[in-house]
Amino acid sequence: TPMGARFLHNQILFPLQDEDKIHQRLGSLEHLLSDGQMLDTIRQYLDDIYDIERLCSRLTLGQGNARDMNSLGLSLARLPEIKDLLLTAQPGLLRSIGEGLDPLADLYQLINRAIRDDAPVSLREGRLINRGFNEELDELLSLLHDGKQLILALEAKERKRSGIPKLKVGYNRVFGYFFEVSRAQAVELPEDYIRKQTLVNAERFITPELKELENKIATAQERRLELEYSLFLDIRNHIADASERLLQTAAAIAKIDFLASLALGAKRYHYVKPSLNTNQAITIEEGRHPVIERALPTGSFVPNDVHLDQEENEVLIITGPNMAGKSTVLRQTALIVLMAHIGSFVPADRADICLVDRIFTRVGAMDDLRRGQSTFMVEMNETANILNNATENSLVILDEIGRGTSTYDGLSIAWAVAEALANKKNIGIKTLFATHYHELTELAVTHKRIQNYSIAVREWQDSILFLHKLIKGATNRSYGIQVAALAGVPKPVVKRAKKILRSIEEGALNGKNILHQDKTRCRQPQQLSLFQPGEDRLRKLLNDVDPDNTTPQRALEILYEARKLLH
Repeated sequence: TPMGARFLHNQILFPLQDEDKIHQRLGSLEHLLSDGQMLDTIRQYLDDIYDIERLCSRLTLGQGNARDMNSLGLSLARLPEIKDLLLTAQPGLLRSIGEGLDPLADLYQLINRAIRDDAPVSLREGRLINRGFNEELDELLSLLHDGKQLILALEAKERKRSGIPKLKVGYNRVFGYFFEVSRAQAVELPEDYIRKQTLVNAERFITPELKELENKIATAQERRLELEYSLFLDIRNHIADASERLLQTAAAIAKIDFLASLALGAKRYHYVKPSLNTNQAITIEEGRHPVIERALPTGSFVPNDVHLDQEENEVLIITGPNMAGKSTVLRQTALIVLMAHIGSFVPADRADICLVDRIFTRVGAMDDLRRGQSTFMVEMNETANILNNATENSLVILDEIGRGTSTYDGLSIAWAVAEALANKKNIGIKTLFATHYHELTELAVTHKRIQNYSIAVREWQDSILFLHKLIKGATNRSYGIQVAALAGVPKPVVKRAKKILRSIEEGALNGKNILHQDKTRCRQPQQLSLFQPGEDRLRKLLNDVDPDNTTPQRALEILYEARKLLH
């Protein structure tokens, strides 16, 4: 249902941190998985339910039409069945929801009795209200449908009352319906007959009852439209008055749908129930990425193990080439922890998860041109947020730091960040840190809570095969050239890159010019500053100088100020 989808979205944005509530949800999923018939029946009932929240909003705001009301009625029709089904569940969250579910029988009966199934969208065309709901409306509908028969019935009644078998009803445009008798019989008519016209051989009369019936027939359609519209507004207002009950029921349906969908997902995709611990450890065995494993065009997803704790596995430095699967391992770990916190089963063979207060991520690379921020600045903003706000109860996912600046600057920042995460408050923060800076693997030597991991790669001939498996230990190669070849970079470029790499590896330490085969001194390129120099301030300083009125002493001071701005 749309309500269930919104509830799922909300739970992902605001997962639980209450262990008891998480266990209640997990217990409900276990029950639904053990009772497949209940799960199937619940989903069958839910399939007939419209968006009660939106329908309630439309009707409450005075915007709902008869079709909205019929959709609400069809939804309410399923509530008693859902309630009865939930009451058969074992004691727990499902039964609790069933006990609190208001079936809104009074509203269903009102809608079912009042609103026609074929009611139009427009509220001014009539055909909104069922026969039998309102006595006046029934009379108007009868007049419109059976007007001629009512006139004939009155004719028969008056023949009997007057004793004149030849009395008949006529009609003309001048004064409408009338009774006509011969002139000789006119004297036999009751006193309430009113003469309207005298002919050669006949007399024409009217009665109050005849005129009342005529007026009713003439105004029936107009009155019918007004009355149906008025009745519909009354019904809509009555439903609006019950909006709080409707929204409470919609919330219950959303939660039922949420639980049923999680159970179905666990059944289809072989998820397992996670266990929760209080020792600040995360252990995932054969974990999988819930989205990628469903989206793979061919082959099967390669699962991985991850273990984090506050003793020897606080920060995991993960190295490996691009496309090997570092980012996937990071993201699937975060998603498994998140899924556990919404009370869902998780894609793994086993998962033991501690409660975390937040999941911080620094993944991807993008700039923010609207705010004038480069990719590197955005990256640093995200990193600063993590360092300033993450606690020992948080989970941190870092997918590359320092790529947007020079190698040495980036390495230095990444190194300092890793140290800070491992040492914060002398406890550290559970962190998965993927990086291309192999120098960071040295941290494991000096920090007992930092461990090295890498993504396994198999070299074959002049290429590589990605195994997508997380293994303990570091790697000292990036395989960037092999990845470039796999990506389709032209062979001459790849060949040239290999030659340059060999030259760099063989000659970088002896100070030779590596890239040019000449004796020219190799100049080290100057690193550009992250920030613009003070050119604007220098320009302002010089623009403010009045040469004709500046003393030698002041000129020297300005010169020194300008020099400082340039440096």
